[in-house]
Amino acid sequence: MKKALGAGILASFFFAFTFILNRSMHLGGGSWVWSASLRYLFTLPVLAAILAVRGGLGRTLRAIAADPWLWLVWSTVGFGLFYAPLSYGSQYGEAWLTAATWQVTIVAGVLLTPLFGEKLPLRQLGWSGGILVGIFLLQMGSAATLGAENLPRVLLPILLAAVCYPLGNRVLMRRLPASVGTLERVFGMTLCSMPFWLVLSGWGLVTVGPPAAGQMLQAVGVALFSGVAATLLFFWATDQVKKDPRQLALIEATQSGEVVFSLLGGILFLGDPLPEALGAVGLCLIVGGMVGGSLSAARP
Repeated sequence: MKKALGAGILASFFFAFTFILNRSMHLGGGSWVWSASLRYLFTLPVLAAILAVRGGLGRTLRAIAADPWLWLVWSTVGFGLFYAPLSYGSQYGEAWLTAATWQVTIVAGVLLTPLFGEKLPLRQLGWSGGILVGIFLLQMGSAATLGAENLPRVLLPILLAAVCYPLGNRVLMRRLPASVGTLERVFGMTLCSMPFWLVLSGWGLVTVGPPAAGQMLQAVGVALFSGVAATLLFFWATDQVKKDPRQLALIEATQSGEVVFSLLGGILFLGDPLPEALGAVGLCLIVGGMVGGSLSAARP
């Protein structure tokens, strides 16, 4: 469990690069369409090379061929309907604001538990409720800066992303055979979400033109840090505890670390302002909810 918890926290550090670099790409004039698509277009060959070296590429392709619709549907949900809305919402606020709003995925993960035949982990739900209150305060504290018209543009797409990410991951984690490990699952989901990314890329070419060289370079960073390192760490951690809903809720709660890392990175590298007083209280509730959930999950 300690290794899984450590992997989850380390994954949150690498996931923070998503929010920082997406914000940087937007400030540089890059479109959210390319911020989203390029991450997966660049991630796919890296994962394929790693898997080929480890000798699992053929086995993974056979697993996909055995149930292609399962892979296509839930990969599109777990990766496509997660990252495209998240990239869209990240245009309208600082890196830490997007990262903090994204933490509603912790609540979504807890509420999804009964769909998979497990009892609702009530203690984790209580701490997750505290995280949700923190997100609300953070949004209210940022409302004056964002403007009333931009607040739903941040909140609604990120709410969609926050549900789709744990849903796609959990469905495939439960329904795939044990022979499909973490690396195989991440590669398979990346490959099977390609139709979504190719359609989105085609739309981007028509509507905004090709991406600039600077955006492509930053997208490589997102692909390596978030698409490869963070995703593999996080999926490995959830694999270790997938039979225990309390511990699974805890591992998903480690994503709250993204708030702290994104806040520090945004201030240091992008000149993002600190949150207002109400937002600071919200941030404390979010991080406190993660810590409290961690301690709660450790108790029988």
